[in-house]
Amino acid sequence: MPLALAPEYEAARVEFRAFVDEHVAPFADEFHRTQRTPPELIARLASCGYLGISIPRDFGGRGQDAVTVGLLAAELGRGCSALRSLLTVHTMVAHAIARWGSKEQKARWLPQLATGRRIGALALSEPSVGSDAKSVTTRLATSGDDLTLDGHKAWITYGQVADLFLVFGRSEDGPTAILVERDTPGLRTEPILDLLGIRASMTASVRFRSCRVPATHVIGRRGLGISQVASVALDLGRYTVAWGCVGILRACIEAVTAYTSRREQFGSLLKDHQLVRQLVSDMFTSVHAAELLCLEAGRLRDTRDPGALAATAVAKYFASTAAVRAATDAIQLHGANGCSGDYPLQRYLGDAKIMEIIEGSSQIQQLTIAEYAYQEYRGGPGLGGTAAWRHHDE
Repeated sequence: MPLALAPEYEAARVEFRAFVDEHVAPFADEFHRTQRTPPELIARLASCGYLGISIPRDFGGRGQDAVTVGLLAAELGRGCSALRSLLTVHTMVAHAIARWGSKEQKARWLPQLATGRRIGALALSEPSVGSDAKSVTTRLATSGDDLTLDGHKAWITYGQVADLFLVFGRSEDGPTAILVERDTPGLRTEPILDLLGIRASMTASVRFRSCRVPATHVIGRRGLGISQVASVALDLGRYTVAWGCVGILRACIEAVTAYTSRREQFGSLLKDHQLVRQLVSDMFTSVHAAELLCLEAGRLRDTRDPGALAATAVAKYFASTAAVRAATDAIQLHGANGCSGDYPLQRYLGDAKIMEIIEGSSQIQQLTIAEYAYQEYRGGPGLGGTAAWRHHDE
């Protein structure tokens, strides 16, 4: 019962699925074991235009809408969540530049990001700062025509290989976003290994020691780095993570239906046991519900409806928690085999759990959704004034 999509979306999904089935899914366990994404795969992703999937055509990207971006994230998530995370952070950086960058910044950076000549990474989290983004301690001090950057960022996805970091620090004007190139003197990265999930995401900590960065690299206005630049980037991140969780859900139900259709217990196939069917029905329902929520969030984003913010939060919360449940149930249905490295289920569970934490934890999403609920149903203050989740025809 695949969801019916418009012909152009179905064609895109077929394209993305073929790419993942040939170049990603068969090798994802190896990527997980070696904790790296092969550079040739990143190059192939770029050559297909996927790194520039949302970048405007004027800057060399494919200029696709939010729904198409989501379909790509879902297929990558089905094959390898770490690779999907590359799409997420790279497009977050590009989206921030496209939204808040100057003409000169767009002309310089977007074509390079679109073609994969540069890989973008978002540097917001710090060892002691996660959800409370406004409390970043990284410092930006004015030094002539430059800014001097000092601080320590943690959990930077693809930080081991990124060429361009969108860094959030605190200047005399308040939170500020600035682009920092890898070859900037004083910038040093350190690999973070043995993560619970997305092990191939080449995560790193990044240290800045007296890094001099041109003031022209500041994105948006100084003092508005969190409220404008980070919020826009993180909202897109939540959206692609939600779609990536749809992919994890699909991978889980594909694995479960295949295994229970050939494994016998007590003289009959596992799929013929009622309790097995109960868990499979829950997975089936979850994957379709998650995809519908993501499609609605994409539709609202594409029409610039202010309700897209709430729809994205709901989709991310539902899809990530559903993915954790599905991965847990998939392991249960595989029995001892589910605990073996011979099956990808451990990877699915670790990846899904990470999705409940990144780009706003499940608890942060619950707080956000509750605010929208009160705004919608009680007319009280929400998060951003007019951000009620409403349909166009209401």
